[in-house]
Amino acid sequence: MRGQEIRNKLTDYWSESDVKEGVEYAKLTDIIHKEWSDLTTREHKTLKNLKRENLRDNMTEAELIFTALAELSTTNVAKKDRAQGYDKNVNSAHKGGGVAKRARKDYELQTGQKVVSEENFLSPEKKIKKLKKG
Repeated sequence: MRGQEIRNKLTDYWSESDVKEGVEYAKLTDIIHKEWSDLTTREHKTLKNLKRENLRDNMTEAELIFTALAELSTTNVAKKDRAQGYDKNVNSAHKGGGVAKRARKDYELQTGQKVVSEENFLSPEKKIKKLKKG
């Protein structure tokens, strides 16, 4: 839940900073994601074998934490830099994602565990219970 609140604060900032919802939000999100994870959101979805499912809904706990760190950092960098418009927010997205990338690399070094994973949390298909006749 906190991850979504962090995301909302970022998009609220973009909204107040003349970033256009839709394509510009998606491009900035992709910059942040690529910066921290070394994968675009599309590449990450492909790694997890997702088609139409939401990437965030299928992230591991670690992936969610590093995504939140990247978005929190981006928001705070953008505020500090008073980033206005798409082009200025691109710079903040790189910086914010970079904070999470450095943390990810240190985490992986210290734990020996990769953060970005093909593991996902797709719910198993629901089995339909058949009624017996008679």
